[in-house]
Amino acid sequence: MFFRQIFHEASSTYTYILADSTWRDAVVIDAVADHSDPILQVLHDEDLQLTHILETHLHADHISAARQLREQTGAKVVLSELAQADCADLTVVDGDFLVLGDDVIRVLSTPGHTPESLSFRWYDRVFTGDALLIGGCGRTDFQGGDAETLYESITTKLFTLPEETLVYPGHDYRGRWVSCVGEEMRNNPRLAGKSREEFVAIMAALDLPKPKMMEVAVPANRLCGTLNGI
Repeated sequence: MFFRQIFHEASSTYTYILADSTWRDAVVIDAVADHSDPILQVLHDEDLQLTHILETHLHADHISAARQLREQTGAKVVLSELAQADCADLTVVDGDFLVLGDDVIRVLSTPGHTPESLSFRWYDRVFTGDALLIGGCGRTDFQGGDAETLYESITTKLFTLPEETLVYPGHDYRGRWVSCVGEEMRNNPRLAGKSREEFVAIMAALDLPKPKMMEVAVPANRLCGTLNGI
């Protein structure tokens, strides 16, 4: 297996490259439009063929690099069926899987941050997008978010994975790069020991400003990262 984590500082986004070391097939998760060069450089340096471009959800804080990577590599763009994005080459639902060399990437539907949010499980790790963050979770106050749904997704889908499962989030704002399921179950301040009602109250009290790029990013990402129809 081959694994690389790339950080986009402006949006605090993590992009992930996963690959099969034998067949040299690769996928990328949550690529950022103005940060595609490092992805292409890794593919070139490691002699990898990008086959799929995975999105955990329709991002509000950055524009996806899905369209441009598809044009440059021929890879297929993968989104949740619930994203209702005609630009996707492949739509997936909970329980689906994508073949990556000699293994598979399993699709987990983890709505709540947005209705179409997905997580991807591969080997000993899970890529949680904005559903579960290190010491936190995605907000639920826009884009059809729902705190009760997110609580259900985290507690019944992610927290039922083996405790040693590595958690690789879509963002981090404090320089942390990986956690694990057991750590989040025991120490995540929004979730550890919290009832559904307590979690909903915590999320309702966050009072966060909207992402600066939201009005531009969401429509663009519904078109796989097409800005102003281009």
